[in-house]
Amino acid sequence: MMQRSGLTAVVFAVCSGFMPGASVLPGSARLGRVGAKGAGIGSLSMQANKDHDILLRVAKGEKADRTPVWLMRQAGRYMKEFKAYSNKYPFRVRSETPEIAIELSMQPFRAFGTDGVIMFSDILTPLPSMGIEFDVIKGTGPVIPTPIRSMDQVERLTPIDDPDKTTPFLRTILETLRKETEGKATLLGFVGSPFTLAAYAVEGKANKNCFETKKMMYNDPAVMHAFLDHISDNIANYAIHQINCGAQVVQLFESWAHHLGPMDFEVFAKPYAQKAIAKIKAAHPDTPIIYFANGGSSYLERQRDMKSDMIGIDWEVDMKVARETLGQDVPICGNVDPLVLMGPHEKIRQSVRDCITAAGGHTHILNLGHGVIEATPEEAVGVFVDEAKQFKYSGDKAPAMV
Repeated sequence: MMQRSGLTAVVFAVCSGFMPGASVLPGSARLGRVGAKGAGIGSLSMQANKDHDILLRVAKGEKADRTPVWLMRQAGRYMKEFKAYSNKYPFRVRSETPEIAIELSMQPFRAFGTDGVIMFSDILTPLPSMGIEFDVIKGTGPVIPTPIRSMDQVERLTPIDDPDKTTPFLRTILETLRKETEGKATLLGFVGSPFTLAAYAVEGKANKNCFETKKMMYNDPAVMHAFLDHISDNIANYAIHQINCGAQVVQLFESWAHHLGPMDFEVFAKPYAQKAIAKIKAAHPDTPIIYFANGGSSYLERQRDMKSDMIGIDWEVDMKVARETLGQDVPICGNVDPLVLMGPHEKIRQSVRDCITAAGGHTHILNLGHGVIEATPEEAVGVFVDEAKQFKYSGDKAPAMV
């Protein structure tokens, strides 16, 4: 198990006085909900309370009078308020200091009135609990100094059997966020899917070819399968803990699905995601699970029988095709191209309307097909959320194009 003394000391050093400036104003006062002509519209708190559980209900497959909305990476560096923290504190200090993580999680809700609040964290956060140390280096991303390359290393991994001991900050973050969002929005937790976590740990950092991982898959498959099996069991435990602490929906991120062809997905990703989801659902059968395979739209048909309650769709497939491929009875989430948010407001609004219409106006949560990028104007996110809340799908309307 890793030693945390250095990080812990830094975390405690900032806990008592981490605020990097003046008190944060509510987002509605700073930006407002942007209308067709850029005017602020209404009270954010009233808007949010009206449909406080709409995302949760739709994630369960229930009907609603509009499409709920949240965005992957909605708490991020595109926000000025967020940068006040990211420019001052390292990533793990931000994500493992409850006061900071709670603040960053709530910023996009206050600013834009999203129907979901997702905790600020990282898919790699549970790795140290399994004996795999990591850090996030600004300008580089996640780095794992001792990559997993052998069966001996896999056999020495530790179980996540007491998350309150190995990730003590998590309970405070989620319990507080649940109180903050009660009657206002749905609280989402998340984990990395087993293949993605294994690939990160084998590579040691992001690699465009997934070179070391595929070498292991094809030359030492027993090592890879043993590693995936360990992660599957323990990431499920970590997700179960998130639900125990207050998460109402959990998303599994298969962030590196784009590195896998259809057959490799069937062998190395899908079975272990299914195992994790089944274990989570056995513990919490009423908590919706979303499975999002980034770059997996080329084999959507192989995701039709996932044990999750909802399938996340990336932006590389037409939503109508995704709906037809998965079937009308499979709830879906997505899938506007994140770069649409760099366009004019009417293009953003039309893209929202097109996506909702293509999804059929039911059992659909609007999202981007990937995370918000750093260069995105904050106002564009406000327009995206506003249009989702204003648009009411009518079956006799065809999507208009801009």
